[in-house]
Amino acid sequence: MRRTIASLCLALLLPLVCLTGCGSQDPSPQAEEPSQTAAVPEEPSVPQEEPEEPSPAPEKSRLIVLDPGHQARANTEQEPIGPGASETKMKVTGGTAGVATGVPEYELTLTVSQLLRQELEARGYQVIMTRESHDVNLSNQERAEIANQSGGDLFLRLHANGSEDSTVQGAMTLCPTPQNPYPIGQLYAQCRLLSDLVLAGLTEATGAQAQMVWETDTMSGINWCQIPVTIVEMGYMSNPQEDALLNDPAYQAKLAAGIANGVDQYFAQTGG
Repeated sequence: MRRTIASLCLALLLPLVCLTGCGSQDPSPQAEEPSQTAAVPEEPSVPQEEPEEPSPAPEKSRLIVLDPGHQARANTEQEPIGPGASETKMKVTGGTAGVATGVPEYELTLTVSQLLRQELEARGYQVIMTRESHDVNLSNQERAEIANQSGGDLFLRLHANGSEDSTVQGAMTLCPTPQNPYPIGQLYAQCRLLSDLVLAGLTEATGAQAQMVWETDTMSGINWCQIPVTIVEMGYMSNPQEDALLNDPAYQAKLAAGIANGVDQYFAQTGG
């Protein structure tokens, strides 16, 4: 009986023990709390941009000064042939005229200069003209002073030639001599190179005969200049055939292109 009562008591107590001490597992999963020592993910690194290289300054356009030779009316007053010179010359002559066309030199030089300006500007140069009409009064010294004050890189003076011998033909350029006593003498090498290359460009483009580069200190428009300069004698208006060519628009375009080619070559060789 004692065993039965004890067994009965044990049977009654077991459910109470299970109710208080035997916990049941929750069937739904619970998210794990992060550990206090778990590594915190690093923020993604932002790539640092390389500083941009400064853009190079745009190259300054080279400035070419064009002087269409002569004008409608000559000025027979005298001016010094160069700075400080006692020798004088006429300020500006009227130039020659075509024996076949009758076109005066001052008209031809302005026409070709205007074409040359268009050609040079199309190649990226800046251009200044000493005159853009025939009704001006500019001495050779004043034309050179325009070039000097412009800050230009080159001074091109366009002319046409004349001779008592109507068979003479061809183109030439003029520059100072190495002994030139005026400031331009210090630029002899540049002037000579410019004259050589412009003459070569002109004759190659037109097929004209190359006469020579005439070194002379008799031209006041050269002597007063302070930047590289050349006079371009494009051909002989005293030669009927060459006069006709010089006044042909297609040939004039070749003249402009050829002179511009010489300018390109000058800067290619000097880097300036």
